[in-house]
Amino acid sequence: MKFRVARDDLADAVAWVAKSLPTRPPVPVLGGILLEVRGSTLTVAGFDYEVSTRAEISVDTVDGLDDDAAGEPSADRVLVSGRLLAEITRALPAKPVDFSVDGPRVTIVGGSARFTLPTMPVEDYPPLPEMPGASGTVDAATFAEAVAQTAIAAGRDDTLPMLTGIRVEIEGDRLTLAATDRFRLAVRELQWSPDAPDVSTAVLVPARTLADAAKTLGGASDVTISLGEGLLGLQAAGRRTTVRLLDVEFVKYRSLLPTTHTTTVDVPVSELGDSIKRVSLVTDRAPPADADHRRFADVDRRRRRRGSGRGGTAGRRGRRGAADRVQPVVPAGRARRAALEHGAVGVHHPVPARAAAARHR
Repeated sequence: MKFRVARDDLADAVAWVAKSLPTRPPVPVLGGILLEVRGSTLTVAGFDYEVSTRAEISVDTVDGLDDDAAGEPSADRVLVSGRLLAEITRALPAKPVDFSVDGPRVTIVGGSARFTLPTMPVEDYPPLPEMPGASGTVDAATFAEAVAQTAIAAGRDDTLPMLTGIRVEIEGDRLTLAATDRFRLAVRELQWSPDAPDVSTAVLVPARTLADAAKTLGGASDVTISLGEGLLGLQAAGRRTTVRLLDVEFVKYRSLLPTTHTTTVDVPVSELGDSIKRVSLVTDRAPPADADHRRFADVDRRRRRRGSGRGGTAGRRGRRGAADRVQPVVPAGRARRAALEHGAVGVHHPVPARAAAARHR
């Protein structure tokens, strides 16, 4: 097995696949990257029974591959340490890379740099899952933005798996993403192009995995979404990833969304974010328990100032100090009281639906 490949293409593909590999694989082979050459295409793949990733790149020259009985180019495979391969390809000079396999050793040569590393038993590597049938396409940048906006509200406690995922709801040409950790709720709706106009389904996807996959695929023009038996697949620009779905019931979040508001204001996102960052410097770092959370919310509502066109962001006063920031806002409507009066905040992004909502319980 010998081939030559562009250094940047190989490094990008290996780095993308290596990101999904487990830090401490339960079985050593699951920490490896599978390299498979068929014809003039090199497939770089990884799999840990939960997430699979595959990237295809063109190989400049191929040597040592014979045709099979049907006349098609046969495939040759090798399994090597994923983390080590990623570090090696990243360190190679910007010159074509020659890759060769000689028994239990792999030799990688790029310019004056030469590396030799052992192979892993490829026969012990589990078969990669097949990509489910395509369900539709969505703009890659829009999808990546929507996933990032909702993933931030997902929980991180693995003992509550239903809160660690993003619920993906499909109703015709409407795609809805939702996530919550009990204290925050984020919802984003966007348009997409389904293959079947009357499609209707809902699945729960691990939030961190979906966020990483959507971010890496955001540079493409469109992302193809595939749904199958227990799997969600994403495909774009020669890269494919599958994610095993969470087999738990998501909370009924729509009942938590406020239906009416006493006041709606428009606030520049950057200015509001900067104000919150400044005030958060003196807040307690430890999250309060449920009871404390509700108590502080009640105190906040009682102490909230009234005004006409000026909103306040206040930090908790404690051992770390105190901070206040007055942020000008543009009120919409006659009411001057903050929309937090009923214990909920609605944040509307300039998209064709509500982007996020948070609710204190």
